[in-house]
Amino acid sequence: MKDSALALAPTGLLIGGQWRPADGGGVIEVYDPSTAEPFAQVPDATVDDALAAVGAAAQAGPSWAATAPRERAEVLRRAFELMTERAEPLARLIVMENGKALRDARGEVAYAAEFFRWYAEEAVRASGSIGTAPAGANRILVVRQPVGVCVLVTPWNFPAAMATRKIGPALAAGCTVVLKPASDTPLTALAMGAILADAGVPPGVVNVLPSRRSGAVVSAMLHDPRVRKLSFTGSTEVGRILLREAADRVVNTSMELGGNAPFLVLDDADVDAAIAGAMVAKMRNGGEACTSANRFYVHRRVADEFSRGLAEAMAKLVVGPGLDPATEVGPLVNEPAVDKVDELVSGALDGGARVLTGAGRPDGRGWYYRPTVLADVDPAAAILREEIFGPVAPLVVFDDVEDAVAQANDTDFGLVSYLYTGDLARGLRVAEALEAGMVGLNRGLVSDPAAPFGGVKQSGIGREGGHDGLLEYLESKYIAASW
Repeated sequence: MKDSALALAPTGLLIGGQWRPADGGGVIEVYDPSTAEPFAQVPDATVDDALAAVGAAAQAGPSWAATAPRERAEVLRRAFELMTERAEPLARLIVMENGKALRDARGEVAYAAEFFRWYAEEAVRASGSIGTAPAGANRILVVRQPVGVCVLVTPWNFPAAMATRKIGPALAAGCTVVLKPASDTPLTALAMGAILADAGVPPGVVNVLPSRRSGAVVSAMLHDPRVRKLSFTGSTEVGRILLREAADRVVNTSMELGGNAPFLVLDDADVDAAIAGAMVAKMRNGGEACTSANRFYVHRRVADEFSRGLAEAMAKLVVGPGLDPATEVGPLVNEPAVDKVDELVSGALDGGARVLTGAGRPDGRGWYYRPTVLADVDPAAAILREEIFGPVAPLVVFDDVEDAVAQANDTDFGLVSYLYTGDLARGLRVAEALEAGMVGLNRGLVSDPAAPFGGVKQSGIGREGGHDGLLEYLESKYIAASW
């Protein structure tokens, strides 16, 4: 099974339609988080490789932009079909380098493939407009044109979905791309490159560059005048750096950055439904998701019932290697990730929090952390201020809804919020008051390829998914004409 999964990922850089070693021959070791042992190598791209990829993308750009929208759509449709056909080995490949449970990886592959299907449908809908100037002097024609060469920088937590969420709209719009995946999970990105090549993407339209020299490689591309767009998903800290880099040449940017999602349970909520939703919002991908519920605000009237039920549900989760079909929570991606989660939990306990279940690392090999629920968390604790990115749910009790909303909004981040209530009108009022780009109202999952995904404040710029996601890769050109 491992051999069939690894066969999906060519161990080379994809530049101009060719698989090749890195300039200088450097390699990246890829580790299995369940054992903390390396199992594969891929080339470690250099700045010269990056500029070669930009050159290939620039050369392929005019022809791809001139390709009929329906033809671009058919290529994306074939990519969707190939991903669906190869879903099981692709899911196993994700598990091998990312660590997530196989059921989560299967869900990611299905979700990732949907971006190719959705943007196959959107490729033919990049419509412009025509009108008459108010003064009657001329017509106003607006046409949509592809931005140009795009640099796509993706994270390790959803190595397939974060790639397709960017590649899909870029190709639908007529852009060419250079994908720089996270160095922890390069194999899935290379498998995406192979799938797109098999689907008929012309050489140079999609280039894939794994590299541990992320700063130097991305900086070099952003300072190349042929690059017109940066789309980045990752931490706010790195996003700030890239925004400064992009400013030097005024590169068009889209950013999906950090989150600190609140999960509010009001006094009239269906507690069983809220617990079920909390398990989805918190434990999707083992908590390693930017949309993961990071802090729970529960009304005092239902706090005991909710905390008891959540702790029971978390305690039942099976922790183990992701490829084991019984596993529900796999390891975290690397040792620093475990260290950070442990540090946040220890800080909360030092501040008076109580452990309802979990806490700490289980014995044995691999980068694991026990699913954890903490009660009586100090509202000023670091675990409520920082993104946990692990299987830990800290609980805070509130008495007043307005106070809960104020606490939920008391953050620099605003990606997603979750809210459970039995009163729809009340829920909509609270949803409007929450400072977030997305709100899950009586739902623990908001992600959908057909919906605009993105945040406010320091959680990002722009939107991915939906028709909005296509527009991120198009420029509007106004033509004044008289006839």
